[in-house]
Amino acid sequence: MQNGNAYEEGLGEMMRPVVRFHRERSTEPSIRTFLEIDVTRMQYFSGAGDPAAVNPDAPELDQTLMERPNRKDAFTELLFDYASNVLLYPLWHDYLREHQPRTLIVWGRNDGFFPEAGARAYLTDLPDAELHLLDSGHFAATERPNEVAALIRAFVSAAAGPSGQS
Repeated sequence: MQNGNAYEEGLGEMMRPVVRFHRERSTEPSIRTFLEIDVTRMQYFSGAGDPAAVNPDAPELDQTLMERPNRKDAFTELLFDYASNVLLYPLWHDYLREHQPRTLIVWGRNDGFFPEAGARAYLTDLPDAELHLLDSGHFAATERPNEVAALIRAFVSAAAGPSGQS
């Protein structure tokens, strides 16, 4: 899990307006501001523990792809529909509690969209999950790819056990 929220306490100040957008289509001009280059850059650099470690091409590439035909329309619909995710949170909690999947949680401690409380909330349903809070923002894996890769390798190796099989 990398800054993938499933808990209301994990909805940060930057995300709360998106959850409210579903109520009125008249908010479409506001929601479309989330799809502009300034916001795309902010997603990468806001909260970054080491902004120089973020590849400056990453938000530019994202925005280039966002500018392709019909892409903004599709993302606008996704943002309008985000509130339906929140309504499903209780079902996801039930699933996690019942099935207890092995879980690695790698989270940007400074994420303004999905703050640290969202990462910690997983532990209520998955008490054996492995939690790592990194000094980064929303895109921890982009800012700290080697650290995240090492955590994933260690997690997978531990799951495989001494014989290398899971």
